[in-house]
Amino acid sequence: MMLIMEWLQTSIQAHPLVFLGMIGFVLGSLPLIEWATYGLSGQRLSQIGTGNVSVSAAFAHGGTTVGVVAVLLEMFRGIAVVLLARSLFPNEPAWELIALIPLIAGRYLIHRGAGVTNVVWGYFVHDWRVAFFTGLLGGIIFTILRAKATSRWLVLALTVLITVLLHPYNTAELTACLLLCLVIAMIYSQIPDDLDLADSSVKPESRRMLGFFRGDRAFPSLKQPLKVSDVGEKSATLSQLKSWGYPVPMGWVIQPGDDPESLVQSLQLSGDCPVIVRSSAIGEDSEDSSAAGQYESFGNITTPCALRQAILQCQQSYSRASAVKYRRDRNLPDTGMAVLVQRQIKGVFSGVAFSRDPITRQGDAVVIEALPGDASQVVSGRLTPEQYQVFIPTEGIEFDTDNDQRARWKIPDEQTFPINGDGNIPPRLIQHVAYLVRHLEHRYHGIPQDMEWSYDGQSLWVLQSRPITTLLPLWTRKIAAEVIPGHLHPLTWSINRPLTCGVWGDIFSLVLGKQADEFDFQQTATLHNSVAYFNASLLGQIFRCMGLPEESLEFLTRGAKLKRPSLLITLKQLPGLWRLVRREWSLERDFEGDCPHLTTALQTLSKDDLHSLSEQELWHRASQIQDLLKIATYYNIMAPLSAAARQAIFRVPDAAIDRQQLPEVASIKALQVLAQDIAQDVAQEVAQDITKNTTQDTAQNSNAFESVQSWDDLHEMLEKITDGMEGRDRLDHRLGDFLDTYGYLSDVATDIAVPTWKEDPRPVQGLLLQYLKHPPIVPASASPNSAQSCSPKVQSRIELKGHVAELYNRLLAELRWTFIALESNWLQKGRLAEPGDIFFLKTDEIQSAPADVSALIQTRRSQLQEHQNQPASYLVYGNGPLQPSGILPTASAASGGEDQTQYQGIGASPGQILGRVVILSSLSEQANLSPGDILVVPYTDAGWAPLLTQASGIIAEAGGRLSHGAIIAREYGIPAVMDIPYITQYLQSGQVVELDGTTGSVTVIRDTLGSDQ
Repeated sequence: MMLIMEWLQTSIQAHPLVFLGMIGFVLGSLPLIEWATYGLSGQRLSQIGTGNVSVSAAFAHGGTTVGVVAVLLEMFRGIAVVLLARSLFPNEPAWELIALIPLIAGRYLIHRGAGVTNVVWGYFVHDWRVAFFTGLLGGIIFTILRAKATSRWLVLALTVLITVLLHPYNTAELTACLLLCLVIAMIYSQIPDDLDLADSSVKPESRRMLGFFRGDRAFPSLKQPLKVSDVGEKSATLSQLKSWGYPVPMGWVIQPGDDPESLVQSLQLSGDCPVIVRSSAIGEDSEDSSAAGQYESFGNITTPCALRQAILQCQQSYSRASAVKYRRDRNLPDTGMAVLVQRQIKGVFSGVAFSRDPITRQGDAVVIEALPGDASQVVSGRLTPEQYQVFIPTEGIEFDTDNDQRARWKIPDEQTFPINGDGNIPPRLIQHVAYLVRHLEHRYHGIPQDMEWSYDGQSLWVLQSRPITTLLPLWTRKIAAEVIPGHLHPLTWSINRPLTCGVWGDIFSLVLGKQADEFDFQQTATLHNSVAYFNASLLGQIFRCMGLPEESLEFLTRGAKLKRPSLLITLKQLPGLWRLVRREWSLERDFEGDCPHLTTALQTLSKDDLHSLSEQELWHRASQIQDLLKIATYYNIMAPLSAAARQAIFRVPDAAIDRQQLPEVASIKALQVLAQDIAQDVAQEVAQDITKNTTQDTAQNSNAFESVQSWDDLHEMLEKITDGMEGRDRLDHRLGDFLDTYGYLSDVATDIAVPTWKEDPRPVQGLLLQYLKHPPIVPASASPNSAQSCSPKVQSRIELKGHVAELYNRLLAELRWTFIALESNWLQKGRLAEPGDIFFLKTDEIQSAPADVSALIQTRRSQLQEHQNQPASYLVYGNGPLQPSGILPTASAASGGEDQTQYQGIGASPGQILGRVVILSSLSEQANLSPGDILVVPYTDAGWAPLLTQASGIIAEAGGRLSHGAIIAREYGIPAVMDIPYITQYLQSGQVVELDGTTGSVTVIRDTLGSDQ
């Protein structure tokens, strides 16, 4: 024992600071209050209430006696640690304050206690003057303000200020005091407050004392900024709307556990000035749960007695069986009921408005239900309200806010919107309501809003606004329209979805770290009516967790510009961003490690004789390719992201980048070279023929391909020129060489249901004919020695992107050919009826090899045909089957002058052109483009690339400056405008339009008949 004591004494003398920290942390982590409370009252503080093991929790759950014991125990800990520090460092008093930090750290980390009592009494022993004056001034401030949160921060500030005044030259003392206060402030911001517990869970003898420290007389009003965690979503939202300038009636909030008597006595109630009592439960009116109808509200309250009774009944409704079951079913915590007492509007007309149609879940209709009188008649369900639809276009309408963040929500006098519905509500009021609720949606970054409103004859009031939970999440086509375009077969989606969701999930997890556990990345994408959408709500949440601004959702749904994230948020995300940067730096090296494996596998796959493989071998081959695609998909996503990021960072202009490595660019060049070779051969043959027959008019042969309308016509022409099959065979051989190199490409690279060029060369043949009839001007490649030379760090990523794209597309082609071979096997066995059936089955259905799938295939085939005849909405709200709206979504059109219509998109390639519109909805359609024609397409996937070069201008419904179409357009100097939704439906082939690729505008000049528009 003597040896142990001697060793301990030696250790303390050698490392006194370490010993002090260890003793402080251990002493703080001892559950003294937990033991005392359990021994005296049988209550386990860690398992009830907020879970805090603190003095206030001991008073609340154990009563006055237990609370006093808890105070004495905390006094002992604080005083003991300070005295220990004084004995170890008698000449350095600053260490007495530093010693309190491990003590309160142990209290917070182990038992979720703030340790304020420890600090108060420890500070009193350390310097009674600072503790006395801080306590005196803090008590006066709290008594005057009666604001708990504000008083806490003021006390911390007072502690530092008084220490500065009493010890102005003691740097160590000041530093220790500041550090201690910062630690306490951090704990305050993280820990729940036991003073917020409802009275029902507090011991009766402690309610008066705890009520004093809550600050019961300071009832927050809707004029103040309110926290959701304190007053519930409803009250916090209304206070936010009021601060923004929306017309919200005045109100006051009774927080959980507060005594409402002082508020009851302060209100001047009368028949002319009634109030309404409304529930504002924590968790009510959120994005996840509306809790509509679960809690009680009471209106037309004109006396103090009625107000007391209404508040009590509203609070009691939180504990009724149906409300408890509602929270259990949705895994909502039992937190508490705040009560909102609000001035009641005497409505002449009232109702509810949905900023989006909850039935069709798409389109631009605002749905309004209204009746004469107050709003309770509509939400009660006892009367059938009048119903209206107001059509406000998503694009083209400005919802302005001024600099001081107050909303300009009133509809402009000159603005009108179409209304469906006939009733007694004035049409202009209906338009005002529709504009207001859409304005609210805009304020909340595109989240659909359910607004309760009332009109008192002079003013329109917002009584409530909450997210329409059934219309969440938001699904957007803005990204998917380019990445996964067109209507998809079930097999394509069953392959693409896990690849896309999995890779994006891995990337987000890399940045977010442990935060990634909160998200289900398998919900990143889905199909609506056979069209792919990305989950804008999920991605918006992820972006905000990554430190991006709250406008992330608008960026995803509307393409709004993102503001710069705050420095503080960026610093918090530095570890995750650093991991992503390191992954980007090693991207090329990682690919070099995986590329040999992918290349060798592709070479092996290409040698397989698919017709000789058994059904089991074919399925094994398909599984092997999907495993390879998991690797390739990662690089196929990261390489374009890396290239775009580097181009932005190094500010490299598009014209300086050489994109010869990209398959879509390389295939165009090869096809153009092929057209030039054929044209030269024909020119030589024609020249020889003219030499032999000098009487022939050479002018008639200036364009030998002018009369060629089909591939067969071209064959016949070559046979005549060469007097045999030589010219035809040479053409087929050259085309075969081209298809051997680029036959793995298709019109839609990501859709394996679409035939590759190797299988169906007709698209290539048609484009070759176009090049022969209208020879393109092949642009010179980017010169590495030009003034705008590309940074090697950017060019290397472009080349990597091209190499990855080739491997990825080749793997998809091999996968398609595998499933076609499997389909051929099933067709022979009679398990499938016709070619193409296998693409209506999912991978797991193919693997299980069902005996009879004919009915399932027929149903899905019919569904796909039906979906292909419907326009795809760019925004879909919520989950479940879409209902046809019957209304074509409004385009972003604006007046472009006298009787001219102008559409606004994204300028993707500079230049202006006036030309004839040629609309092409799919590549399967025949397009006969003439010089000067402007091609209008739904999207610009890599498969469209050869056709795009034949146009003099390009307009696309989807895509941005980094889309395939934009890249090709800039490469060839073709003016292009992207991202004009539904433009293929609003324009007509033959119309003359003016396209400005710099500003992104398209103006209709003349209609189809050529008359002035």
